[in-house]
Amino acid sequence: MFGDMMNMMGKLKETQKKVEDTKKRLDTVLVDETSNDEKLKITLTANRTIKSITIADDLLDDKEQLEDYLILTLNKAIEKATSINDAELAAVAKEGMPNIPGMDMFK
Repeated sequence: MFGDMMNMMGKLKETQKKVEDTKKRLDTVLVDETSNDEKLKITLTANRTIKSITIADDLLDDKEQLEDYLILTLNKAIEKATSINDAELAAVAKEGMPNIPGMDMFK
């Protein structure tokens, strides 16, 4: 039994390292989102760090419209990045979780 516990602890430490490595890798995964009319483009990492924002000149003339574009496009980009982030981290966590009856967290 003690050997099983040590094995499980080793596997959890290995999984933790893989999760950290995956988080670092997700800093290099870029997610692009563009407004429907392509007047605004946002690029962020899968860890939801904004890398760039490109704004069409005509949007700069209308503050309210620009704000609306930023809110809509940023929310779509964040949603997309979060989906990628969650899927990647869940896959790593599921791979490294010991098989404990009643603890099937990732179906």
